[in-house]
Amino acid sequence: MYNSKQPGLRVAIPARFASTRLPGKPLVDLAGEPMIVRVFRRVEIALPDADIVVATDDPRIVEVLEFHGIPFVETDVGHDSGSDRIAEVARLMEWPAEDIILNVQGDEPLIPLELLRAFVAFCRKRPELEIASVAVPLTTREQLTDSNIVKVVMDQKNDALLFSRSPIPFCRDGDPNAWPLADFARHVGIYAYRNVSLQGFTNTPVCRLEQLEHLEQLRALWLGMKISMMRWHSAPPHGVDTPSDVQRVIETLLNSKE
Repeated sequence: MYNSKQPGLRVAIPARFASTRLPGKPLVDLAGEPMIVRVFRRVEIALPDADIVVATDDPRIVEVLEFHGIPFVETDVGHDSGSDRIAEVARLMEWPAEDIILNVQGDEPLIPLELLRAFVAFCRKRPELEIASVAVPLTTREQLTDSNIVKVVMDQKNDALLFSRSPIPFCRDGDPNAWPLADFARHVGIYAYRNVSLQGFTNTPVCRLEQLEHLEQLRALWLGMKISMMRWHSAPPHGVDTPSDVQRVIETLLNSKE
């Protein structure tokens, strides 16, 4: 049975078995524990007052979650994104429309505890919250032109104006090789949604902007939704996508004092 600790704050962790570069990724062993278990335990430490549930569509993941006593919801296999999967969880669990739902990726076993806590505090201070995410500084010029690093432009209230895989804003004057990195911000894919906003967002077809950039947050902006951005001092450690990432995380865990 799923027991609520504090109505209003939920965390959903999407976990798909399929992965092109690392099949069975949620169940990869990380220093003695499956990755999805480590992610859940880490979120549990950071946010002890939250309801936390894993959203999965694979019986192999379900078996591991049951063994470790971790709450889960079995979702449809046809979802295109983690947002769609989490929206289904919210409907199945009948979470209230005003609840805040965090999307914590199931391949982020090193996500900083202080980042999660600060992000929740950021969201709770905003009664008008629709969607929230995180922006961090760019630290290298390579990141500026790397299409895998998403850039974000914000207004004076730190609400997102635009996301792109290209360098934005475009500095009209001057050599691109000399553009000041301080003028740019990087988007980190940690999200929180008001449940009513999540349902509206996921019930809307993909827009052309999203198709062009392959960034689903552009659909929210296209719909006129406000994405509140929390500025954070540094990017969290990279998640697990490849076998080399697995080894890196294992070494970090073995040397960690947390």
